[in-house]
Amino acid sequence: MTTTTTGAAVPTERVDAHAKVTGALRYGADRNPPGVLYAAFAIARVPKGRIARLDVANAEAVPGVRLVLTHESDPGVKSGGFIMGGGYGFQSRQPLTDDRIAYWGQPIALVVADTLVAANEAAALVEAVYETEDSSLDLDAPGAETLVQAEAIPLPFLADVVIGNADTVLGECAVQVDSVFDLPVQHQNPMELIHTVVEWRGDTLVVHEGTQNSGAVRNGLATQLGIDPAQVEVISPSAGGAFGQKNSLQPHTCLAAVAARRLDRPVKLVLTREQCFHAASFRPLSRHRVRLGADAAGVLRAAVYEIDQQTSRHDLFPATYTDIASRLYGIPHFRGRQRLVRTDVQTPGYMRAPHEHPAAFAIESAVDEVAYAAGIDPVALRLANDTATDPVTGHPFSSRYLAECLRRGADRFGWSRRSPEPGSMRAADGTEIGWGVAGGAYPAHTVAAVARARVEADGTVRVEAGGHEMGQGIRTAIVRTVAADLGIPTDTITVVVGDTRSVPQHLTAGSWGTASALPVVVDALAELRRELGVPAQGPVDLAAAVAALGGAPVEVETTRTAPGQPPESLDQLRRGLVALAGPEYPQFSSYSWIAHFVEVRIEATTRRVRVSRVVSVADCGRVVSPRTAESQVRGGVVWGIGATLREATEVDPRYGGFLNTSLEEYPVPVNADLLADIHVEFIDEPDPLLNGPGVKGLGEVSMVGVAPAVANAVFHATGRRIRRLPIRLEDLL
Repeated sequence: MTTTTTGAAVPTERVDAHAKVTGALRYGADRNPPGVLYAAFAIARVPKGRIARLDVANAEAVPGVRLVLTHESDPGVKSGGFIMGGGYGFQSRQPLTDDRIAYWGQPIALVVADTLVAANEAAALVEAVYETEDSSLDLDAPGAETLVQAEAIPLPFLADVVIGNADTVLGECAVQVDSVFDLPVQHQNPMELIHTVVEWRGDTLVVHEGTQNSGAVRNGLATQLGIDPAQVEVISPSAGGAFGQKNSLQPHTCLAAVAARRLDRPVKLVLTREQCFHAASFRPLSRHRVRLGADAAGVLRAAVYEIDQQTSRHDLFPATYTDIASRLYGIPHFRGRQRLVRTDVQTPGYMRAPHEHPAAFAIESAVDEVAYAAGIDPVALRLANDTATDPVTGHPFSSRYLAECLRRGADRFGWSRRSPEPGSMRAADGTEIGWGVAGGAYPAHTVAAVARARVEADGTVRVEAGGHEMGQGIRTAIVRTVAADLGIPTDTITVVVGDTRSVPQHLTAGSWGTASALPVVVDALAELRRELGVPAQGPVDLAAAVAALGGAPVEVETTRTAPGQPPESLDQLRRGLVALAGPEYPQFSSYSWIAHFVEVRIEATTRRVRVSRVVSVADCGRVVSPRTAESQVRGGVVWGIGATLREATEVDPRYGGFLNTSLEEYPVPVNADLLADIHVEFIDEPDPLLNGPGVKGLGEVSMVGVAPAVANAVFHATGRRIRRLPIRLEDLL
């Protein structure tokens, strides 16, 4: 695997690299405070209904059990609200507040014991009798309720995209395709399980938990428990993998806090892998119908894109598939329609490239179909439909180098050597070889942010920023920025993120972490120079500058809002709410872009598909940390390969819930699957409008477009157009 950046600094190793590989880095679940008790859940084994009778006597009789908490023992908590409805949680439904069962796997009791073994044994002995009701588990199930999103959630940013007169123009096009694409339920499977370790220190609740959103956990717990947010401290220096699963308040944390208060002991709760499938969000089922029309020269003139997406009964998880679909190319006539289908599951949520991965699979597969129907090279067709202007708003893109990504990727991949006829490329042993291409985009969101910088008398620097370290390298990016600005060694810099005892912590997701944290950190460095009385640029002898001011530490704090964002967004930030801007800004629209080129090899008899080669070229603005950027793209490509060839959560149509709830049965790519040489390059051109450093997000866009590139390569190898994921052996037999 090789990586190239244009004009980027020599990569510096991750600041936490040594700690990560030696096991010195501590995560939330590693914490074992003195006197800690262990908690475990008993869960519902029906998909819908109510608890008619609950018997916990046998559970309470297990030696070492200290507490069995149920709705009958009145935990005294309330809902933290749905994060996309102005609240804090991944869903509005809070277990153990009543006798209703909304989904299979919903917690019905929390057992706390001296040991984890005792807690698990007791949880298995909780007995429940249910009055069941008919349930609906998929898009076509009887009883599933379908809503038009624009009517059900009448908010401008969730409105369907409509430009021109797509239906009429489509019928006039010389080349037309009409295809339906199905994508399955998928689950995030980070190595670090969902967990919490809580303890009360007087009236202060201290929470150690891997999360992407310590601000929401803090304020959500305060809401649930009826206390002041100042009485809650959430500490999450490293989340250990999240991918959207840990982007908000989880319903178990407040229950552990109630147990800790009642027992006056710290409580640790680590969900099992199965419970992570059933008690947290997931990528929902979705179905996509794409109709594309082009003229004989391959110029796209019209698109109609209609989506049905699963949601829960108690929350409407909003869809934004049409956001990138309408902007990948300069299509002048576009009509989107997004519908939400209420089913009996926990509320779905965000999983890496949550809507953009499915949207790109649908749109970029259809674009490939147009290319073949028109007899035009797939790269040439995409280049012919490039645009510098946002078709939706009419504003310019803040920067867009998708065409350069395609050109450079085609050159590095050797696209000109491709034989265009499907099935025409074979190895000597009969293995079918296919080459595919696809583009991708992801909105360049930014959020309100606060940063604090402090210089000690010895010249060491402490920087506090709003953000969370989930393996993406936000600490490394900040350390590199501070070191380069002040001309100081990286080992003299400490970065604090994911800690509510510092500056306000915003949700870190959607690839806005670095793009939001770095600009406000740069502002803090400029303010720090002013306070120290040193030049605005160049290396600084910090110890001497502090000594000249009397030797006391110097500290500054700065705030920043996104372009066009109102000052009130800082109040939202401090209250733990989402304070998001973009991708439509007052004078421009902003996205990150990428192009993927993929080679697949399909074994002649078993039909096993292997990805043997990938070239990915990304436009994410300025590349601040080349090493972690390379890691982000490579990880995104691996995610995309898994999502295309391996990953699907199997729904139990009889009893609800999910069937393959382990890493043994939920197949994620392993080293043996990944024979690919993954070549990564960056355009590395600063975005001139989005922020001072010129950075845009990278983590999410790195996955967008991998699935259609693989599927398009499969078509090129076999002549079979696969329109559902994952692509299985039986699809190619």
